[in-house]
Amino acid sequence: MKKLLRDYKNGKASEKDVLAALQRLPYEDLEFARIDTHRTVRKGFPEAVFCPGKTTEQILEIIETLKAQQAGVLLTKADRRVYTAVKKRYPEAEYYDRARMIILGKSAVRRKRGKILVITAGTSDLPVAEEAVVTARFMGSPVELVCDVGVAGVHRLLAVREQLQKASVVVVVAGMEGALASIIGGLTSRPVIAVPTSVGYGASFKGVAPLLTMLNSCAEGVVVVNIDNGFGAGYFASLINR
Repeated sequence: MKKLLRDYKNGKASEKDVLAALQRLPYEDLEFARIDTHRTVRKGFPEAVFCPGKTTEQILEIIETLKAQQAGVLLTKADRRVYTAVKKRYPEAEYYDRARMIILGKSAVRRKRGKILVITAGTSDLPVAEEAVVTARFMGSPVELVCDVGVAGVHRLLAVREQLQKASVVVVVAGMEGALASIIGGLTSRPVIAVPTSVGYGASFKGVAPLLTMLNSCAEGVVVVNIDNGFGAGYFASLINR
């Protein structure tokens, strides 16, 4: 709104431009979706697009609406088919294959000074961890990724203890039994965001076992997001870092 008023005052926006922008506030109705154009004003971060369940045409229309309102657009859980269609219309689109995320442009959010540390229990947890990394970087936070330091070889975790203490917030991504979040919660004074993943054998119940372990953590300062929700962890870590 401030930019709109400045542009109008300086002659860069006409009365018609201002009225058109006001008509789109606080959301724009596309019939199949109501795009939250006030998300950045309220939350400090722009709205992201969750791709599953949407047609390619719907995704492209949502992107077009968002790009008119914000500097960058973030799409989550996007497959190659979606990326091919987006890239055709928006050549600047970048695809993060392992994270299954698409980024167009850059977030207008200022970069933060603190660092977010994302840690995985195993290599198989990397896709979810990468989702957290890409999200946090898009939201303006410096991020460091440490892989494969699970409890089966806890000495590997102790080797990165100094990095734990230097971080502003720690994101722990783990499947199987999910015990890594409790151990890290007991080692660091930093806030810990635990992300259970669907990685594991049958009795892990596609992430339910690590979810319950993390929820029952005896370590203080550990919060838990949903199974495979790297986006939610990266987003919340950026809120803390801000």
